[in-house]
Amino acid sequence: MTLPDVEALMAQVQAQQDEVLRIQKSVERLEIKASSRDDEVRVTLSGTGDFTEISIDPQALRRYDTHQLSDLLVEAVNAGIIKLRQASAAKFAPLIESASGIEGVDQ
Repeated sequence: MTLPDVEALMAQVQAQQDEVLRIQKSVERLEIKASSRDDEVRVTLSGTGDFTEISIDPQALRRYDTHQLSDLLVEAVNAGIIKLRQASAAKFAPLIESASGIEGVDQ
């Protein structure tokens, strides 16, 4: 059994850390838009997960009571969070796939 080249392995780990930081910064720059059913509540959030805008259709304000409006708001917020997770996972997927193939590392 041969031991892996520690220097090569460390260089590979450093390169992956650099790639993680690059991807993380690109995720943070994302702008995600999502909405409730029928587009009555719309939200925008950044890649950091901060909501930057919430808009409510004026007709929805007349049509629904506060409980129904809060349900629409939760629906839009959850849709935004799901979209952010999916976008983040898609950006990190190539790195995760390549990391699973590091030679000399037991899995």
